[in-house]
Amino acid sequence: MISVKEANQIIISTLYNPKTISCPFDKSLGKVLAEDVFADRNFPPFDRVMMDGIAINYQSYAQGQRIFPIEDLQAAGQEMKRLSNPENCLEIMTGATLSENCDTVIRYEDVLVADGNATVNVETINKGDHIHREGTDRLKSSLILAKGKKISAAEVGIFATVGKAEVKVLSEPRVLIVSTGDELVDIDQIPLPHQIRKSNVHALKAMCAHLGLKADLLHVADKSDEIKAQLSAKLAEYDVLLLSGGVSMGKLDFVPEALTALGIEKLFHKVLQRPGKPFWFGQGNGVTVFAFPGNPVSTFMCGWRYFAPWLATSLKQEVKTSYAVLGETFSFKPALTYFLQVRTSYTEEGKIEATPIPGQGSGDLANLVETDAFIELPAERNTFEKGEVFPIYSFRS
Repeated sequence: MISVKEANQIIISTLYNPKTISCPFDKSLGKVLAEDVFADRNFPPFDRVMMDGIAINYQSYAQGQRIFPIEDLQAAGQEMKRLSNPENCLEIMTGATLSENCDTVIRYEDVLVADGNATVNVETINKGDHIHREGTDRLKSSLILAKGKKISAAEVGIFATVGKAEVKVLSEPRVLIVSTGDELVDIDQIPLPHQIRKSNVHALKAMCAHLGLKADLLHVADKSDEIKAQLSAKLAEYDVLLLSGGVSMGKLDFVPEALTALGIEKLFHKVLQRPGKPFWFGQGNGVTVFAFPGNPVSTFMCGWRYFAPWLATSLKQEVKTSYAVLGETFSFKPALTYFLQVRTSYTEEGKIEATPIPGQGSGDLANLVETDAFIELPAERNTFEKGEVFPIYSFRS
């Protein structure tokens, strides 16, 4: 049996190796950018008007003129117009290119438009007001996005702006989620008294979706030969297997034996932690296997504590550990790292505070809805004082 620290080191040293693939820009949300993106022209590409109003030649205003005859209208999307008389003005719209022979925009709120004239009714106007100058954001060919960035809605907008219909991204692992157990039935069935509905695999699939992954589901019965046969048929199709159940010490826990028979090397089995002590991890034949214990909180915690950071690290994302102040004194006697369910909030000082919501053990799935994170309490102690700081792993961020 190994420590949480040792388990984490083994997992992080056994990463998925992503490929670089092309992706339609509007399907890239949540993926990791695998190329640098440059400005295809200046940003903005012209002197862009920032307010609806009038465009003037500031020299006329500086010489005391306050009433400006309206010569024309410059709308967004029109070619640049020219102010023929510097003592006149052009009505101009937000997003339009600044008209030739104009250098200042005055907001509609600061003028009175009547009888073909615009009268300035404020005391101070500055030359260059309300103009977003060409190239002040980025110059043509300058770097806008560096590879390695996780793509959000903002990056999708940049792709559209620079005309990148296809972007290069890192490939995500193909994931198969496997449930074992003869007691499990589908969610649309009425369980018999000795049965329960499948929940772990759906929680794992939702976790994968939260992390930007698509995952397939498979259920196998508690039969050694069937486990081997069904997994053997799937190994070539997937990069990662997430299993739930069949890894403890029961007579029908055939998963470790089956994985070994299929050429998956065991890198560890059992971690000094609660929940999730029977956690099995291995790799072989190009597949990484996370085999979690079958109790729902164990599966859930292990997924967020181990798989989520593994995925982020594999996709070259920095994994930052968050910390929280323990909101209440808590005791735990076994010499195990304890992942305590907590509900987080912010103190007046802006610190994250974690209030223990321990529940009724690793089978108490319903307790998770009252919480939003696990706080990691070290194995070396059994009493943890209010106000102490420990790592937390959020599953709602």
